[in-house]
Amino acid sequence: MATSVVGSTADSLSKLHIGGGNDWAFTAPNLLKNLSLLSPELVELAKMLLEMGQSHLFEHWPDPGVDDDEKRNLLNQVARLNSSYPGGLASYIKTARELLADSKAGKNPYDGFMPSVPSGEILTFGDNAFIQYEDAGVKEARKAAFILVAGGLGERLGYNGIKVALPSETTSGTCFLQHYIESILALQETSCRLAQGDGPTEVPLAIMTSDDTHSRTVELLESNAYFGMKPTQVKLLKQEKVACLDDNDARLAVDPRNKYSIQTKPHGHGDVHSLLYSSGVLKEWHDAGRRWVLFFQDTNGLLFKAIPSALGVSATKGYHVNSLAVPRKAKEAIGGITKLSHQDGRTMVINVEYNQLDPLLRASGFPDGDVNSETGYSPFPGNINQLIFEIGPYLEELTKTGGAIKEFVNPKYKDSTKTAFKSSTRLECMMQDYPKTLPPSARVGFTVMDAWVAYAPVKNNPEDAAKVPKGNPYHSATSGEMAIYKANSLILRKAGVKIDDPILQVFNGQEVEVWPRIVWKPKWGLTFSDVRNKVHGDCSVTERSTMVIKAPNCHLVDLSLDGALIINAADGTEVEVAGPVQNKGWTIESVDYKDTSVAEELRIRGFKINKIEQLVKP
Repeated sequence: MATSVVGSTADSLSKLHIGGGNDWAFTAPNLLKNLSLLSPELVELAKMLLEMGQSHLFEHWPDPGVDDDEKRNLLNQVARLNSSYPGGLASYIKTARELLADSKAGKNPYDGFMPSVPSGEILTFGDNAFIQYEDAGVKEARKAAFILVAGGLGERLGYNGIKVALPSETTSGTCFLQHYIESILALQETSCRLAQGDGPTEVPLAIMTSDDTHSRTVELLESNAYFGMKPTQVKLLKQEKVACLDDNDARLAVDPRNKYSIQTKPHGHGDVHSLLYSSGVLKEWHDAGRRWVLFFQDTNGLLFKAIPSALGVSATKGYHVNSLAVPRKAKEAIGGITKLSHQDGRTMVINVEYNQLDPLLRASGFPDGDVNSETGYSPFPGNINQLIFEIGPYLEELTKTGGAIKEFVNPKYKDSTKTAFKSSTRLECMMQDYPKTLPPSARVGFTVMDAWVAYAPVKNNPEDAAKVPKGNPYHSATSGEMAIYKANSLILRKAGVKIDDPILQVFNGQEVEVWPRIVWKPKWGLTFSDVRNKVHGDCSVTERSTMVIKAPNCHLVDLSLDGALIINAADGTEVEVAGPVQNKGWTIESVDYKDTSVAEELRIRGFKINKIEQLVKP
């Protein structure tokens, strides 16, 4: 028995090129004692760790016979970290050292670049150009695939579930994931109806999850029959975490709760690119004749009002990359889409974070930095992280890069010497940084739409939202829900309905406009043309009213609504709702977000809806 252990250790030593006076023997003596426990694959990983200066991971290893499973578990974790990162863990450590050195030296990533305003399309909701782009986008939609980035929990919101399970609004109680899937299905149905000839008939949805959200996302889908989608249309891609770093030498951080584990943290939503590539999903979409992939995030209830027209812009302009954007006030805390031109001839159109854009402009001959133009907004539109890529060029680029995205590191230093960290850090990446690696020939543009129709993310808890300076967006569950009512009210106004002006109310310390509570299923009002074609005569809605339209073929004819109206009907059933409707309706009642007797998803809004009286049609 002793002979075989010695023999296997000798084999392992030879694999490590250790022994015979080699210095490796002195860097990790505790590892050497335990080599006989490890498979050849784990020995190779141990060798890589030593070569990359990570011998500290083995310093506490006891003799064989003690904690042997835990030792193997550590190297099995290293194997997972190695396989899930493009280029492997050695590449991660090497990149980390370079970026940490740049961070310590205070190197500016935009040195030598001159900023300018890129070219893009600015749309006005409801005008002729907008309607044409919407029509073009709906026709293209059957050739699209969607990817939802949903790796986050709602803890930052004061909600313990996954964010996509939150109701986007509480009038109908539709959660974000249901709204997204129903919107995709409405696009799919309309696009296939308009299509001439062959082509895909189902629009697929991929969802990027994380350890935190994966099982709960599966449960939400399965318990709701995938909200009407075929299970085969939906693919879940789980994002792995990356190793934490303890110092400027990129020493991997040991988990403080387990000395046989490396501490890990999320890498950021930029992982979506490598996951689409390594899973084969992107190639599968490409080979099935799909032309577009649309990226979107987990809690923006307005997004699908903007998607058809933005997709139309991509198709009409031939953009390889199209970023959806909103008008942005100078210095507002949202990144600006910027063209950067380097002295060496490189150019790129990318998102520049708001705290970097102002100093970049000041250093480039714009003494006032980021200021509003005569329009009242910054000339650099605000990035909202909803992206449309043409699949062909995208797959070609990922074949070269493996989906690796330019990373950054953001260590919190203990003091100005920048020699020690307050806590471990890690490399991060963002999906909107994809264009950084593109050649100048790539067609990268943007589509700007007003925020009222395109952007109302839910990401701040009530306390943080209440501290937002007056006039700036709260980006809370309160403002996100009210934004949906505002958008639907304004769309109906543009379609000719008389909608009362909103009143101002304060919920959870946030002053918001309260419009009539109007919601509809995507199949009723997918585009502005759809809405306009279903409104006839002299219609009006009072401010205190509620209207829920669940009937895809419902027509409003001379409707005068003062109260609550719920319109139900199966697909294909024509429904006409006419004349005056008056009842006690549904009221909004304030709730205190500290009142634990109220459900979390209501507490974080600061209100609940009391359903007193309603008319249900038919």
